[in-house]
Amino acid sequence: MIDPSELPIIYGLAVALGVVVIFVGLNQIISSRIDLSGRLRGYVDTQVAARDPSTPKRPSTRLVTQSGFAASLARDLARADLQLTVGEFLTVQALLTVLGVFIGVAAGNVGLSILLAVFGIIGPRFYLSRRQRGRLKAFNNQLGDTLMLMANALRSGYSLLQAMDTVSHNAPQPTSGEFTRVVREVGLGLTPEQALANLVRRIGSDDLELMTTAVNIQHEVGGNLAQILDTISDTIRERVRIKGEISSLTAQQRLSGYIIAALPLVVTAGLFLVNPTYVMPLFSFRTIASVPLIVAPIFAFIMVVLGYLSIQKIVAIEV
Repeated sequence: MIDPSELPIIYGLAVALGVVVIFVGLNQIISSRIDLSGRLRGYVDTQVAARDPSTPKRPSTRLVTQSGFAASLARDLARADLQLTVGEFLTVQALLTVLGVFIGVAAGNVGLSILLAVFGIIGPRFYLSRRQRGRLKAFNNQLGDTLMLMANALRSGYSLLQAMDTVSHNAPQPTSGEFTRVVREVGLGLTPEQALANLVRRIGSDDLELMTTAVNIQHEVGGNLAQILDTISDTIRERVRIKGEISSLTAQQRLSGYIIAALPLVVTAGLFLVNPTYVMPLFSFRTIASVPLIVAPIFAFIMVVLGYLSIQKIVAIEV
């Protein structure tokens, strides 16, 4: 338990940290320059639009590997379709961390403060990763029907841009929103190949990259694009079908992983609600054999996470 004489110091440190976080966030928002490239960044990829004239005309569809923490986080935010800047996302993480520290201090337990602070750090990243995976899965599941719709539009006499505009009006989300952005980028001056390359960077789908590569090759050497898209559509549909069968066969194992990972947390939360005085000493710095008690829940949490990741790795079968 926390010594009452130390509470003012802890409150003061927490308040100071909160004030620093707030001012850093406000400075990030106020000092951001709003120029023409910043206004267009939401519609086109200015790096692609302003490429060096000495580079080849056809852009590479391979996903560009961006270095640096900020660039990687910005790419993840775009793929998750979260309308937040890197600074805003980090501010949310910091505020949740400070809030967790306040809750732990109010409960009078340093161990709880540490656990809630850790949750404030990893919670937003877990939500970001989960939203990104869900959006990618939905896009890949819709891609087969999208390619068939584009192929039918091309057979009807539409151009590639008109076929993509048809997809933007008739396909479900997130496909319609992404192709709407592709059509908008072409309207702002990019070629269809460049706009599709930007789409690959935003989504990060191997199937989409296959389609974009086929479009670029057809643009250079010619051929029946509708037939090519039909072939790719059949391949993607078969892959989605096989993934569905594998998901059904491994459903029990994945559910076991969820239960095994959640059971210790649920039991601990239940004991805390029934008898807090029985559980809270486990999150204190009292020592047994010169080892703090808080080491036990931290070690248990790490082992639970490793077990969950191991189960997910076993059942993740690539197709």
